[in-house]
Amino acid sequence: MLRSPRLKGKLIGTCRSVRMDGEINFNWHHQTGPSANMKSHESETIERAAMEDLHDAADQDDIREIGLIRLTVNSSLISVARNLPESAIVVNRVLGLGLSAPASREEIKTIISTYSDNEVAQYFVQLHPDASPAEVSEWMRHEGLKPDRGWQKFSRNPVKVENRQTNLTVREIGPEYGLAFGEIICSAFDLGDKAIPWLAKLPGREDWHIFMSFDGDKPAGVGALFVRDGFGWTDYGATSPEFRRLGSQGAVMAARLNRAIELGCQKIFCCTGVSVPGDPQHSYNNILKAGFKEDYVRENYVPS
Repeated sequence: MLRSPRLKGKLIGTCRSVRMDGEINFNWHHQTGPSANMKSHESETIERAAMEDLHDAADQDDIREIGLIRLTVNSSLISVARNLPESAIVVNRVLGLGLSAPASREEIKTIISTYSDNEVAQYFVQLHPDASPAEVSEWMRHEGLKPDRGWQKFSRNPVKVENRQTNLTVREIGPEYGLAFGEIICSAFDLGDKAIPWLAKLPGREDWHIFMSFDGDKPAGVGALFVRDGFGWTDYGATSPEFRRLGSQGAVMAARLNRAIELGCQKIFCCTGVSVPGDPQHSYNNILKAGFKEDYVRENYVPS
């Protein structure tokens, strides 16, 4: 059974939707004045929209099998996948803390209790450099969270790129290759087999453009592009181990970028883990080679 969080303090809630299996998605917000932070954060907005739409893609079987729940608490989007492995950190994470409205200690406590009540031991609370108030990182430490490896955010202008030279062929795919896409992604991102049918629903879904590289007729690599309101978000880039070093990721990235330009994107965004000693940083280097520039590092906080 999925559990909604223990909510304390002055929180106002509206029931957004009730699932057939009893899961409830709530929108909660604190009674506060206008946010002091009125900056535009296009990269965070498009990434959040992609995460919300990923949840929307789940059917009732996915929700029960994966243990999916999505909560909005103040400005935080809390994504929970109760039944996925601890390594499923790309799903079990929080976006937007302290961005569109100042964070509070109650909000952080609610985030922690949401994961605790759903028996999720590993998750990220992602903190943007502009998050307010300034004390939010101190509050998270006090509540038992600690800094972990951050994620580097990148952006790119809509400048067409040359197709990469490779013996693989790359094309945009539809639902007929959904399972192959799900298998490659879930293996590469350690999401586990339960998530395959869920991710398999993205090819052919509105706003999603999924590209796949092929060696003959065998799927080799994949990459996703999510487009909404004139912005693009590239995500889920992965290659099957047997096809690495054949140019798949560069070719798939080029195809996604050119598709985003065709669709009129004024800016394209992506992210990966920050550079650390001893990590070969293949993804980081591929992103830079594709013409992205480094924008900012978003801190990740994890349970101590």
